[in-house]
Amino acid sequence: MRTAKLSTVWVLVLFAGLIAIGGVIRRHLASAHSARSAHGASETPAGGPAAKDMVQTQLQLVAIPEEQPSRSETGAVSPDQSPAPATVETFPRPVANWLEAQIELARRGFSSGSIDGVVGSQSISALKAFQESAGLPVTGALDPATSASLALATPPIAPVTLTAEDLAGLEALSPTWLGKSQQTALAYENALEMVAERTHAHPALIQQLNPTVDWSVITPETAVSAPAVGHVAIRGKAFQLHISLDDHVLEVRDDSGNLIAHFPVSIARDVEKRPAGELRVTVVIPDPNYTFDPDVFPESEDARELGRRLIIPPGPNNPVGVAWIGLDRPGYGIHGTPFPEQVGRTESHGCFRLANWDALTLLDLAWVGLPVIVEP
Repeated sequence: MRTAKLSTVWVLVLFAGLIAIGGVIRRHLASAHSARSAHGASETPAGGPAAKDMVQTQLQLVAIPEEQPSRSETGAVSPDQSPAPATVETFPRPVANWLEAQIELARRGFSSGSIDGVVGSQSISALKAFQESAGLPVTGALDPATSASLALATPPIAPVTLTAEDLAGLEALSPTWLGKSQQTALAYENALEMVAERTHAHPALIQQLNPTVDWSVITPETAVSAPAVGHVAIRGKAFQLHISLDDHVLEVRDDSGNLIAHFPVSIARDVEKRPAGELRVTVVIPDPNYTFDPDVFPESEDARELGRRLIIPPGPNNPVGVAWIGLDRPGYGIHGTPFPEQVGRTESHGCFRLANWDALTLLDLAWVGLPVIVEP
């Protein structure tokens, strides 16, 4: 029993001794480290586990600042809670969503109508047209291969400003045909309408992108965010226009049959007023005026009371918009509209109606004698 107690005592003494020796070693290492730091020496430990541990300890000391005040001390977010630094986007890159897809499709001449970021029948139709032109499976799905092929070369959204001249040209639209005929131009009525049309966008999207903008007090210094479409220049030359009455689309093909542009289009409400077969372009007119014939608008009380024709001045709110492409059937043509959000969703009195921006793109492609094939 006494022997057992003595053994226990020796064990305790030995353990205490080891602790003391360990303390001496730690103090020695700390002193050595302090001496190296004070003299700026750079020593590389010899190989082995102990050396690796020392290197790791030094790396940790470098990575962690000496003083890290806590949130409770300063009211600031601690390092592990701080937001990640802003990243700079690089281009080109694949489109990431339907809003970006609509913007890039518009840049390439495959219009989905008013850009709104919402996938619908017109967006799917435009995407299918692009897939055909790019030699991809025509699915209408924004799959990885399509997103990669539909790569953005520049940011999809960019700031837009209006000039003093732009703002001075805004003009309220008369509610009567007689009043319209007496205006100097059927210009944009307000800044929101101007920005939306110039950027191929739905006004609701422009408002969504600029929630703090007061559109009643826009100045030349006001920068607003909008789709960055720019001027649409189609590669290739138009050989034929194809209009599908059933699908409400107008497509442009080159002399090899390749699809080079695609637009949603409104067609005649009355079936008997819808031309079919092959027509040809007879005239191409930018910024046309419009001859108002009350017989064409029997539903309009104003037209019935007027009882005579009028010349309506040019402008984006002109009944035929900013472009007229006349066809070899009297009274028929392809033109713009003051209501781009309704294109492909409502019907016309007989002509083929495009959004103003699409009518301008087509105007650059059209030429007198260009065949127009109208299919059921």
